Amino acid sequence: MKITGIESIPFSIPYRKPLRFASGEVHTAEHVLVRVHTDEGLTGTAEAPPRPYTYGETQESIVAVIDRVFAPKLLGLSPLERERVHERLDRTVGNPTAKAAVDMALWDILGRAAGQSVSGLLGGYTDRMRVSHMVGFAPAARMVAEAERIRDTYGITTFKVKVGRLPYTDDVEACRALRQALGPGVELYIDGNRGWSAAESSRALREMDDLGLTFAEELCPADDVLGRRWLVARSPIPFIADESATRAAEVTRELLGGSATAISVKTARTGFTASQRVLHQCEGLGVEIVMGNQIDGQLGTACSVAFGAAHRSSARRAGELSNFLDMTDDLLAEPLRIENGALRVPEGPGLGVRVDPEKLARYRQDR
Repeated sequence: MKITGIESIPFSIPYRKPLRFASGEVHTAEHVLVRVHTDEGLTGTAEAPPRPYTYGETQESIVAVIDRVFAPKLLGLSPLERERVHERLDRTVGNPTAKAAVDMALWDILGRAAGQSVSGLLGGYTDRMRVSHMVGFAPAARMVAEAERIRDTYGITTFKVKVGRLPYTDDVEACRALRQALGPGVELYIDGNRGWSAAESSRALREMDDLGLTFAEELCPADDVLGRRWLVARSPIPFIADESATRAAEVTRELLGGSATAISVKTARTGFTASQRVLHQCEGLGVEIVMGNQIDGQLGTACSVAFGAAHRSSARRAGELSNFLDMTDDLLAEPLRIENGALRVPEGPGLGVRVDPEKLARYRQDR
């Protein structure tokens, strides 16, 4: 079986409300659908969600690098030749979500060819994951109302709270209101998206010490090397590296340098192949991982739950698998459903999902 073509299709679906956090805000899911075709008629599919304020990628750049750089290098290779594929992809620096989507589409092909789910091929640990929901910037009362609605509607009891505003007291107030409203049985952790300095982060953590937070994530910039090490050494809770640890070498740097004590794995950023390397690296070093989210649509979320449910260490914590709830529509023919606080891995070979051609025709941006 050989790769005969790679499509990159830009599409755009509005969000119900803007998603706001320290590094930016998102009003529309301007993503790229990636399809890899083979000479045996099998097609693998994945989603690339650009985040220009985090990785520098845009919808246009993803389409350009796949069409002009990656596709010519990969035609004629077998989907089984993953090391050769990554050798050729890695000759181009950056472009993490473009590379990840190609990788995951190839895994989708392998699963379909074998008649097995990708999650089973990766490890097959469980068939579902508990879900964590992201609560973005808003007045405290609105953040509480959203969290209560998500809890009551979907049974979700883990919330990732976006912080990083100045003054930081607004975020402390919001976290305190969430804890008071939701009670001790709900798990809360915070993500600063590099919005605070090390000193501001330290003060905020001290003021929230009684709230029982599970994690803190990327409170200050990775470039603040000494300040970040100082903060993590004094943090009363594990500190997650996310956008500072986008590949295995950066994971090593952050963990061994004392700048993090846990890692966020995002399949949208490292695909399945590199995500598995990061996961095994973390297992070897004895640090926890959390399945993160790139504000994925349902296709990207299906990839995240397939990977997270495949491994013991990634299935241990609730995964960030609910951002698609904020989208007005999606591309999948059969929508994902969160029930009793959990998301099941879609059944069927490969990723177990199918893109609705009518929805794709409605939302694609290249025609």
